[in-house]
Amino acid sequence: MSDIVIIGGGIAGLSAGARLAPHMHVTVLEAEEALAYHASGRSAALFEPHYGSPTTVALSLASSEFYLGGEARYCSPRGVLFLARADERAAFEKDCAAMDLAEITVDEARALVPIINPGTVAFAGHGSGAHDIDTDRMIQDFAREIRANGGTIHLKSPVNAIAYDGAWQVTAGGVQHSAGLLLNAAGPWADTVLEMAGLPRISFTPCRRSMARIPAPGGHDVSGWPMFFGTGETWYAKPDAGQLIVSPAEEEPMAPQDAWADDMVLAEGLARYEEMVSEPVTRVTANWAGLRTFAPDRKLVLGRSPHHPALYLSAGQGGYGFQTAPAASQLVADHILGRAPALDPDLVAALSPARFA
Repeated sequence: MSDIVIIGGGIAGLSAGARLAPHMHVTVLEAEEALAYHASGRSAALFEPHYGSPTTVALSLASSEFYLGGEARYCSPRGVLFLARADERAAFEKDCAAMDLAEITVDEARALVPIINPGTVAFAGHGSGAHDIDTDRMIQDFAREIRANGGTIHLKSPVNAIAYDGAWQVTAGGVQHSAGLLLNAAGPWADTVLEMAGLPRISFTPCRRSMARIPAPGGHDVSGWPMFFGTGETWYAKPDAGQLIVSPAEEEPMAPQDAWADDMVLAEGLARYEEMVSEPVTRVTANWAGLRTFAPDRKLVLGRSPHHPALYLSAGQGGYGFQTAPAASQLVADHILGRAPALDPDLVAALSPARFA
């Protein structure tokens, strides 16, 4: 019997499991054949602490020491650049204020990304605080931490049934696992887990985001380019293994599933990207999609369920799972271990599942 069963082998479940493993026996159940198979494995992998809603920003700022302090094992500098047409001034100023960007000239922006089209781009804002995250290394380190402390991780273990008889009985992949506590870190399937446990849904909404990988435009060395966005996040592009990944940045509500890119949505997003650059897209070398899952108020859901004292949630990351993971996992662990959270009490309350009671 374990002390806690964690459903979900993505960044939410593994980061919490690594925090808890030195203090209790942890069992992680992952439905797929690999960890971080869904949203966590399809992330843009950027740490920009000013990116997101106010509660997300607060969690990201609280995660800064983990990412940027000490050895800074998982981050490397990237920077961000926001681009706008002449008719997008108001939206551009809003982005600059939200992201703490410095307005620069178009010529200065072209020095950073030489394919920027000066005939289309009228405004540019730059921030140097964004970093790439080595997400694979982070996932594997968390998994090693769990195993090193005696915890177990079960792949190809989709949950079939959940019951409570004084302890949780979770059947996954034909095997029954028992534990006193249950952590729902199931991403798009968080509501499904709640229903299987006999608890009310929160009404999480998984939303598709598509990605395309294209060859380095014009044969440029893109490795030092910042991640660059259309203002209002109507598209974005990011260097990736010598190529660019370009996303239409859509949010298309979908049922929980292994998501795939929509060809028309990709084409529309690539057209928005092409409008702002001087090099056309000649081919796509790969495409994929992930699901970003939001709670109804678009805040993360972290803490004890108001409907069951032995069930906790780490869900509704909305695409900010890696960015917020250090602080979010610490908060979840504090709740489970009965410690006073280090975060501001108002923030803790704003993220609590009790707001949906």
